[in-house]
Amino acid sequence: MEEKTLSTTAIDTGLTIEEFSILPFEDKRIYLNGLLPSERLEMILEDHDDKKLTWAMQPQEVYWLFKEVGGEDAMELLTLTNPVQFLFILDMELWRGWSFMEDKAVEYLGYLIKGGEEHFLQLLPHLDFNLLSLLLCREIIVAGGIGDLNTDEERQTDWDHTFDDVFLIKFRNPKHSQVIGSFLELICRFDNQLYTALMESVSGDIDTEMEEESYRMKSGRLADLGFPPRDEALEIYARINPDTFVPDRNKSLLQTKGSTTLPATFLTGKTFLERIIPLVDSENFRMELNYLVNTALVADQAHLANTEYMRAVVERVYGYLNIALEHLCHGDESKGSEILSGEYLKKLFQLGFSLVLGLKFRAEKLDDSNYSNEKALSGLKTARPLYYRGLDSDGIDGYREFRSISDVESMSAFLKEMEKMQ
Repeated sequence: MEEKTLSTTAIDTGLTIEEFSILPFEDKRIYLNGLLPSERLEMILEDHDDKKLTWAMQPQEVYWLFKEVGGEDAMELLTLTNPVQFLFILDMELWRGWSFMEDKAVEYLGYLIKGGEEHFLQLLPHLDFNLLSLLLCREIIVAGGIGDLNTDEERQTDWDHTFDDVFLIKFRNPKHSQVIGSFLELICRFDNQLYTALMESVSGDIDTEMEEESYRMKSGRLADLGFPPRDEALEIYARINPDTFVPDRNKSLLQTKGSTTLPATFLTGKTFLERIIPLVDSENFRMELNYLVNTALVADQAHLANTEYMRAVVERVYGYLNIALEHLCHGDESKGSEILSGEYLKKLFQLGFSLVLGLKFRAEKLDDSNYSNEKALSGLKTARPLYYRGLDSDGIDGYREFRSISDVESMSAFLKEMEKMQ
């Protein structure tokens, strides 16, 4: 059979699963980039290169696909991940701010077990020992040990199980006992040295110390992939004075350890920012933009929400950057190129946010019983101000992110009328 190669026509018309399967591997990867998330995952799961295609993706790409699709298919994707990808998903999903989410950890432990012994054994050596100790410390009580004599209190305790006739275990949370028990049985069977170390760790360490150490290790792994700690990430929402802001002309960027990939952002392709980006596009610029998006996701903990909110945060980043550039450049693309090349994107984001934040401060002084007026004011009063779509030409009753300086001006004019009335 003549080998098929990827073409623009193939992308436009779409390939069947059979046609996709005979493409060269690199062409498969290119073709997948042009598909919707559900279509992309279907192609991957039905292909003989399913694991190879998954492993070729950046951890962030796998995570976005996992979040966008959801459901049983997303669980099947987890069984194809490599250790770095799976650990990245855990790092993104198991923490809310500085707090470890125990129930979520048990949920993902269940996914790992359901993925089969082969995948379990592949991932086990790479799982964070501190994280496993922290989870087990919350889930079980351990007594006994190698060479230890049980105390009278331990002998009188009604223990739930022992996997090796050495350590005695009591489950703290009955609803999690099946998952935790299955996990411990697998570790005891396949890596008794790790099992012994975990049991000794759980019986001896202090929970709060485990949580702090696990958070530190998690933060370090995410930092290597371009995700800052949350306290640092929140700095992007620092307010600056738009009236006195002067863009820098000489920024200096440090290359991170690895590249990142942005999710689909559903941009219009018509904004001032998008006209400027091709003029300054470079590896360093993409790295900086990716880092800003990652920072916003961490600051708003969007990765713990639904995919729509994750998309909204990405759109907010582009919107605030566009607002800042339009505010500074007044349509001058050469000036926009100069500013993007010289000023840090974080500062431009802060400028765009500050322009929108000024609307929030004005709205907080106003109230109105009229439905549409009240809706517009309510959107502005949220922690991350939203634009009321009722002011758009289509008049839809809902909210969206601020996208342009015209949005700021339109909302400012609306507030001016409200201020006159009150």
